Amino acid sequence: MAAGRGGSGANGAATSISCRAVSSGYLGTRVLKGITFEIDRPGIYVVLGPNGAGKTTLFRTLSGILEPYEGEVLIAGEPIDRPRARDRLHYLSHIDGMPDGLTVREALEFYARVERAAPADVDRVLERLELRPFADHFLARLSAGQKKRVSIARIFLREREIYLLDEPTANLDPRLAREIRTLILDLSREKIVLYSSHNLFEAREIGEYVLAIRAGALALFDRIENLRAARFVVGLRVLGPNDALAGYARQGEYYLRELPGPEAVPGLLRELEEKGVQLREVREMENPLEDLFT
Repeated sequence: MAAGRGGSGANGAATSISCRAVSSGYLGTRVLKGITFEIDRPGIYVVLGPNGAGKTTLFRTLSGILEPYEGEVLIAGEPIDRPRARDRLHYLSHIDGMPDGLTVREALEFYARVERAAPADVDRVLERLELRPFADHFLARLSAGQKKRVSIARIFLREREIYLLDEPTANLDPRLAREIRTLILDLSREKIVLYSSHNLFEAREIGEYVLAIRAGALALFDRIENLRAARFVVGLRVLGPNDALAGYARQGEYYLRELPGPEAVPGLLRELEEKGVQLREVREMENPLEDLFT
């Protein structure tokens, strides 16, 4: 499956990432089973699936960390095990792995050396990610959201052609998650971004295409706009009670609200935040991909 045409990379070759009949996993156990797709145009491609579906295994295989048992991964037509191919992409793991004994600035200076970025890029990234007030704070003293912002800052130290972002907004509050998605949307105007998530609302908000993974296989590769549910219902998980939610239906921990469509979600979030509702999570409760994952 292909998704259009992209521009040219630094070496003149068209930017693309291809996965050809790839099976991979750990210690001989297959997690991915015959995955095939090709992406050759800029944009955000959401890799969607429940926990355990194989999203992280796919990203580790695409980045060259895992060697396929079968098949091959190509970057701009070159095998991923070639240094020039691997240098075209950046993989951001869902595990932050940040060095708590360093300050924010020291950590970014370390990653800048790894990425072969210039010292000036550290200052640029501190500004862009609004991290300058925390530059001299030790990572061990930051909140989980602040640490995530530092982790994501790494991808802006040096420009690449392809970005693999494994659940970059996991465990963030809705406001910070929106800010991170805005940064990634800006990045995707000229770059290929594969963005893993288990949240279809998030996929619809930022993505153009969705790659749905079920039990290690590619269940769907289609445009986001082609995925439609009969009703659009969001679930809101909040911190503490609030009178603004009186009258909402409940499903477990979630308050339910039916909306005309995904485009109405930002307005609802602004309305609730103005009323003092502290949101912990927003998710789509009725999901047209549900049958693919069960």
